[in-house]
Amino acid sequence: MSDNLILAPVFIHLFIAIFQLIAWRKTVTQRILSVGGALVALISAAMLFTHVYVHGTITLNASNWKAPFSIVFVADLLGATMVVLTSIAGFAVSIFSATGLSRQRMLYGYFPIFHFLLMGLNGAFLTGDIFNLYVWFEVIIIASFVLMTLGGRRNQLEGALKYMSMNILASMFFLTGIGILYGMTGSLNMADLSIKMHDVQNRSLVGITSVFFILGFGIKSAVFPLYFWLPSSYHTPPSAVAATFGGLLTKVGIYAILRVNSLIFIPDDFTKKLLMVMAVLTILTGAFGSLNKMNIRRLFSYLIVCHIGFMVGGIAIFTKLALMGTVFYLIHDIMVKTNMFLISGVIMQLRGVITMEKLGGLYKEYPKISLLIAIVLLSLVGIPPLSGFWPKVYLFREAFTGQHYFFVAALILGSLVTLYVIAKMWAEVFWKDIPADVTVDNKFEPLPFLRKLLLLIPIGILAIASVYIGLNAEAIVQIVDRIAEELIDTSSYINAVFKK
Repeated sequence: MSDNLILAPVFIHLFIAIFQLIAWRKTVTQRILSVGGALVALISAAMLFTHVYVHGTITLNASNWKAPFSIVFVADLLGATMVVLTSIAGFAVSIFSATGLSRQRMLYGYFPIFHFLLMGLNGAFLTGDIFNLYVWFEVIIIASFVLMTLGGRRNQLEGALKYMSMNILASMFFLTGIGILYGMTGSLNMADLSIKMHDVQNRSLVGITSVFFILGFGIKSAVFPLYFWLPSSYHTPPSAVAATFGGLLTKVGIYAILRVNSLIFIPDDFTKKLLMVMAVLTILTGAFGSLNKMNIRRLFSYLIVCHIGFMVGGIAIFTKLALMGTVFYLIHDIMVKTNMFLISGVIMQLRGVITMEKLGGLYKEYPKISLLIAIVLLSLVGIPPLSGFWPKVYLFREAFTGQHYFFVAALILGSLVTLYVIAKMWAEVFWKDIPADVTVDNKFEPLPFLRKLLLLIPIGILAIASVYIGLNAEAIVQIVDRIAEELIDTSSYINAVFKK
C-alpha cells in the first residue's frame, strides 16, 4: 500500500483535471474541485514525505516488471520534498485563483490545465526513468504554454512565443542527450544508468553528453546566457499563472540538474567550472537586470534569474555542505517566489497597476496587508533568522573553503542588489504618497469580505511556510543533510530501485 502512495500526487491532479473538463462551464464547481483537490493532493504529498522520511526510499514498478525494464517511479527524500513543496504552492495558488481570476479566463479552461501542470511537475519529481522525465517535461511545457496564452492578449502571445521557442530548443538538447545515453548503455532507467556509466570507456563522449543535459536543463532553469525568455514572458500572464511559473517551473530544471549530476554524470573539473561560470554570470545578469525595473513582475522575474545562480553555484561546488545550501535555497525559493507573484496580484487589485511610478500609500491605507507583505520581502532578502538567510551560510562557507572567490563576490553582490531593489520597491509602493496625477482603480474594496480573505489567505499560508523554514532551520537542516548525503552516495536510491 505504501508503494502506491507514489502515484497519489500524480493521479489526484489527473482526476481533478478530468472532472473539471466535464464541468467545463460550471466555474463554481471548478473552483471547489480545484481547492478541494489541491488540499487532498497536499495531504497525500505529506503522507508520502512522512513515509519516505521515516522508512527511506520507496519505488513502484509499472505492471510489476522488474527494473531496469519497467517504468519505475521512485520517491527518495529529494523527490518527496519537491512534491510537498509543489503541493503547498499549488494549494495556495488554487485558493488565489478561485478569487483572483476572471470568470472569462476560467471558461477558457484555466483550472484543468493548471492541474495538468501540477500533475506533470509531480511526475517529473517522481519518475526514475530518464525518458519519462522528458515526457513529463513535455507535459509541463504544453500545459504552461496554454496557461501563458490564456486570454490571447498580444503581450501574452509575444511572451509565450519566446517561452515556447526556447523550451523547444531545451527539449532538443535533452532528447539528443537521452539518445546518446541509450546508445552508450542500452538503458533509460536512471539507477541502471548510474551503474553502467562507470563502464563506458569513451569518457569524452560522456562529457559531451553531460553538456547536452546542462544546456537542456539550463534553458529550463533560465541560466546565463539562456535566461532572456524568462523576464520577457513571466510578467505577461495573470498573477496566479505567474506565481506557479515563478515558484516552480525554473526549479524543476534545478531539480533535474541535481538528479542527473548525482546519478548519471558525476561532475568532473570541466563540468564544475562550466557550471560555476554559468552561476556567476547568471547572478550578475539577474542582479543588474533588476536595478532599473519599475514593473514589479519584471523586477521579480530578474530576481528569479539572479537567485537561480545561487543554486547552480552550489551544484558546481558539489560538496555535501554546498548541496545542503542548494537544496535549502530551493525550498526557500519555491515558497517565496510563488508568494511574490501572488503579492503582485494583490497590488494589482488594490491599485489597478503594478508599475512603481504609479503606486504609493499602501502602508498608510492597508497597514496589516503591508506588514504581511513585509515578512515575505524580508524572507526574500534573507534577513536573519528568516528562510533566505540560512542557505547562504552554507553557500558562503563552501565557496570560501573551495576558494571560489568570484562566486563569493557574486553572492555578495546578488544579495546586496536584492536588498536594494526590494528596499526601493517598498519605498515606492508602500511608503511614498500616491502621485497626484494617478487615478486609483481599486478593485479590492468593492469585493465581499470572503473574496478579500481568499486573496490574502494564500499569501498568509506561504508567508507562514517561509517563517517556519527560517525559525525551524534546524529541522530543515536535518532534511537537507539527508538529501545531500543521498545525492553524494546514491547507493540507497539504486538499491531501492533494484530491491536489494
